Amino acid sequence: MLRTGTPASRQFAGRVALFYGTLFGLTGTHLPFFPVWLRSIGIDASWIGLICAVPAVTRFTILPFITASAERRHALRGTLVLTAFATALGFALVGGQRAALPVFLAYVATCAAWTPMVPLTDAYALRGVLRYGLDYGRLRLSGSAAFVVGALACGLVADVITAEKLIWVIVAVAALGAVASLMLHKLDGPAIGKAGPRDDGALLRDRGFLVIIVAAALIQGSHAAYYTFASINWQAHGLDGLTIAGLWVLGVLAEIVVFALSPRLTLQPATMLVIAAVAAVVRWLVTALEPQVAVLALVQLTHGLTFGLTQVGTMGLLVRHVPAHVMARGQGYLAACSGIVASGASILSGVVYARYGQGVYDMMAVMAGSGGLLIWLARRRLLHAAHPQSPDSGG
Repeated sequence: MLRTGTPASRQFAGRVALFYGTLFGLTGTHLPFFPVWLRSIGIDASWIGLICAVPAVTRFTILPFITASAERRHALRGTLVLTAFATALGFALVGGQRAALPVFLAYVATCAAWTPMVPLTDAYALRGVLRYGLDYGRLRLSGSAAFVVGALACGLVADVITAEKLIWVIVAVAALGAVASLMLHKLDGPAIGKAGPRDDGALLRDRGFLVIIVAAALIQGSHAAYYTFASINWQAHGLDGLTIAGLWVLGVLAEIVVFALSPRLTLQPATMLVIAAVAAVVRWLVTALEPQVAVLALVQLTHGLTFGLTQVGTMGLLVRHVPAHVMARGQGYLAACSGIVASGASILSGVVYARYGQGVYDMMAVMAGSGGLLIWLARRRLLHAAHPQSPDSGG
């Protein structure tokens, strides 16, 4: 088994880290400022909630078919290249629209290619984790760092260009991701590991796996109102583009710290999810009170727990419970479940926000608490159900 000190492992890690950087650099420009762009071209709150729910919907409709197909064909890298280029072209198409319905339809086509990229990249990276003995948190860290750069850069640009042009910043970053995808190593081939569920049906009948993806979906899905309306609300309260970007960045900096420290964490992955859920409940209840910027900045630091620790814990559970040869499908089902939860939360948050404003975060707190309770009740089962992975699986 190759280890982290070999030239092959370093080259693999470097290129995956670069691709994670472009992937989440796109997220860093998109999440804070895509809703602002939608508002700038005259789209109302209900439509914004519906449009922002599209990525979540494609996660449980289109995404599982793409991840399963890529895995059956042993073509993770090729599928990543194809979806990266399609995403860049799709955002360019979105940018040419102005009415709500055409934006919605173009965005649906774009998200069909874009949303599979994260689970495909995670599956690709986890194969490298098993093959080269790498650490997932360290690989994923570059993505969070790029999110910071993307959000800050877009925040600076937002203060010097009109909001209607922000979409072209998003398009440019998507184009960088397409180029970076060409640098990924070919790491596809029949998997060696044979432990655990061997087909889709068996994986979906595994209660431990279902608990993992549902609990993770509820905790991550509780960010729906934040992702959709935080920037709009902050802008309405007089915050400028750089301040808005700075608030997003604070959260991601905390996330980066969690990823950087993840190799040293000795907590069980299930315990990580419980801690993350408790932190999310506190975060959303405080956010619902519309705190001043200083308090809001402190609250944003909990993102390291509510998102970062959830991600690390979830990946840790999947590595223990999902065989390498069906990892892409496992990631696809996780994304699909997350999509069902997040799309419903996003659509509902649009309706609730239009009527109750920041009260929408109370609903998010209930979601996070439900996910934490679920994983807490199943923690012993998950601990005993884990199976060992073959270090060379997933070639």
